Amino acid sequence: MNWGSLSKEDYLNGQVILFDKPLGWSSFQVVNSAKWALRKKFDLKKIKVGHAGTLDPLATGLLVVCTGKFTKNIPGIQDQKKEYMGTITLGATTPSYDLETEVDQRFSTDHLTKDQVLQATKSFTGKIYQKPPVFSAIKKEGKRLYEYARKGKEVEVNAREIEIYEFEITSVEMPEVHFRVVCGKGTYIRSLAHDFGQKLNSGGHLSALRRTKIGSFSVDNAITPEVFKKLIIAE
Repeated sequence: MNWGSLSKEDYLNGQVILFDKPLGWSSFQVVNSAKWALRKKFDLKKIKVGHAGTLDPLATGLLVVCTGKFTKNIPGIQDQKKEYMGTITLGATTPSYDLETEVDQRFSTDHLTKDQVLQATKSFTGKIYQKPPVFSAIKKEGKRLYEYARKGKEVEVNAREIEIYEFEITSVEMPEVHFRVVCGKGTYIRSLAHDFGQKLNSGGHLSALRRTKIGSFSVDNAITPEVFKKLIIAE
């Protein structure tokens, strides 16, 4: 798709843009970058632009962005299955369950075999209950959970039912375990990494994550925000 060749009406009537979110960018920054480019190109005071499912700044990969009238399709896209590729580092935990915070505890991994790692995935497939991370944007009593967490306040987080369709270990290079997961709405891969480490009595945290698919949308067809901006505002 040559995004630069579309008209103002095309974007206002609605487009689905697949972005490959760079490391360090928030999902909001990707949306803002696209919105800025479209407003500048077409001299618009406003245009609806939204994303179908947040990716943490430390994750990369597929972010589905809708413009104009297509923003009403966002809930339907969010409900679709998602595929992720990533890395769990065993032997250490962090409060955020990923690399946003420093390691708070270390554990031995000497007792672990590759077969134990492979077998542990069976506990995390199908419909399971999962507690979201305390460092998350879920609201409790009007505040985001991460607001409490960053102030060191303890908050009780209720477990939620989620569904994991596939959990495949693609390689084991201790202490790193590389995986592929296909899951339903509301799944926190950070929590999966944390719980996986607990299951193996070694602790664990998410050290890399890339979203590769949402429904039929694939990151293989995505572009970066910078490339999109250049296509839109090119002279």
